[in-house]
Amino acid sequence: MEVEKKTSAWSGGGGGGGNMVRDAVDYRGCPADRSATGGWVAAALVLGIELCERLSTMGIAVNLVTYLTGTMHLPSAAAANVVTDFMGTSFLLCLLGGFLADSFLGRYLTIAVFALVQSIGTALLAASTLVTHLRPPPGEQPTPVQMAVLYVCLYLIALGTGGLKSSVSGFGTDQFDDRDGRERAAMGLFFNRFFFFISLGTLLAVTVLVYVQDHVGRSWAYGICSAAMLAAIAVFLSGTRRYRYKRSSGSPIVHILQVLVAAARKRGVVKRPPTAAELYEDDRPEHARIAHTAQFPCLDMAAVVAGEEDNEVAGPGGRAAPNPWKLCSVSRVEEVKMVARLMPVWATTILFWTIYAQMITFSVEQATTMDRRVGAGFEIPAASLTVFFVGAIMLTLAVYDRVFIPLCRVLTGKQGFTNLEKIGIGLALSILGMAAAALCEKKRLAVAVAATTGNSTPISVFLLTPQFLLVGAGEAFIYTGQLDFFITRSPKGMKTMSTGLFLTTLSLGFFFSSVLVSLVKGATTWLGDTIDRSRLDYFYWLLAVLSVLNLAAYLVCAKWAATAAATSPEQQQQHTAVADADEKC
Repeated sequence: MEVEKKTSAWSGGGGGGGNMVRDAVDYRGCPADRSATGGWVAAALVLGIELCERLSTMGIAVNLVTYLTGTMHLPSAAAANVVTDFMGTSFLLCLLGGFLADSFLGRYLTIAVFALVQSIGTALLAASTLVTHLRPPPGEQPTPVQMAVLYVCLYLIALGTGGLKSSVSGFGTDQFDDRDGRERAAMGLFFNRFFFFISLGTLLAVTVLVYVQDHVGRSWAYGICSAAMLAAIAVFLSGTRRYRYKRSSGSPIVHILQVLVAAARKRGVVKRPPTAAELYEDDRPEHARIAHTAQFPCLDMAAVVAGEEDNEVAGPGGRAAPNPWKLCSVSRVEEVKMVARLMPVWATTILFWTIYAQMITFSVEQATTMDRRVGAGFEIPAASLTVFFVGAIMLTLAVYDRVFIPLCRVLTGKQGFTNLEKIGIGLALSILGMAAAALCEKKRLAVAVAATTGNSTPISVFLLTPQFLLVGAGEAFIYTGQLDFFITRSPKGMKTMSTGLFLTTLSLGFFFSSVLVSLVKGATTWLGDTIDRSRLDYFYWLLAVLSVLNLAAYLVCAKWAATAAATSPEQQQQHTAVADADEKC
């Protein structure tokens, strides 16, 4: 690639050129000096953006269903769908953020611009909660204008979240050189810190921020989120001179489309499968090339030279160069093959996030009807029950990192579970979580039917704890496993897109939750206007059964993915490169 050619010259230059980082530049566009740029100082400045993003997004999402049902007077199922659509859109827009970062803005500007967009959206949401005319009178449904204002605020926040989220982790890892042993190990620790800050932001959201919403005012809580993001942006911008920047080689989405179009055009031109020697390779350096693999031979057609018609684009110096929509290099084709190998695992992890969606919608609604009193006069906010969810994540990660991995090293010499094994464990725990949720709801509903006074079901809210703990522990495994899987098995030039691809599983999980709720509500009587008039336990059992089937499909896909990785030279090389940081999460 162009950057790689240039930086190879930098590394060989005099005057300390050996201390330059290949593929990276500083804020002036000059070769990045290892001693003056990047490292932990630069990476730490990025973490504040992620903490404030989680504080805002989760602080709004976990308590939004109570606002929609209590203040906006929406039915239970409709309120749940508003929340899941909001979250789904947030993660789906990560693809847009990744595209803009790779094609136009770069990760640095993408983070700065969209963090500001999220801060503005949160400020507008805070203002909207102060205006009386933007809320319906007691007992009445919201008007279209009132809902439109709410949607504008929410989806502006979703745009900001999606735009910055796909670039934050990638820009953080840009501050470390994976060709340097020490920095590669530090990169592994960065992923630990990154997920810790995600969990810390979520923990603050479901405790402090939810309490402020319920006891001080939503406008204050949302205003705090907006101010915190502005402060994080200021801290982020303060590191401009310290950061390392990677020059983009173009949008991975465009590259993938070019391979697919070129291969489709030659299906009728090439009469027999080509051999590896007949395939075109560009003049990229040897270390940047990817060896040919026999899998997906239909894509190899994109690298077959069909004649002079492939050379229609003026290259450097006015020379004829291959038209990338008609002829692609072997390395470009192999990058697409690597992405294709991710898709079966990608598809079978979506359902977990549908289950996750229930933890911030129906589970919070359950909590609102239960006894939340602690001690003499303190009542736990319903949305704060998700603290058990976050606590399970942090406890699971701590036990896994500090107890299980050292024990594993002593007994087996291994570094713990592989990323595919982590994902499988997460899926299995989600099944147990849904079973526990169904049993809990059956008990809660029986007590609710027997209750004769008040709106609160005389049963402790802590009965919900098992479902939060099980699904939370499941997220600790599946999130870190997915992040590891998508980053280490994607082409090096598609880091941002691979993060976006991972985050689309969250998006589609939320959207599938909305679809499933609508289908079940239309076909059965399980989901009524309130949960006390519903059979939410049946809905949870449905999710448990679907999850069992999904786990079976995942095991087949995971076995295929492990076999495919073993036969791919590029993925073997990447696995070796990250061996010192294998347990980065």
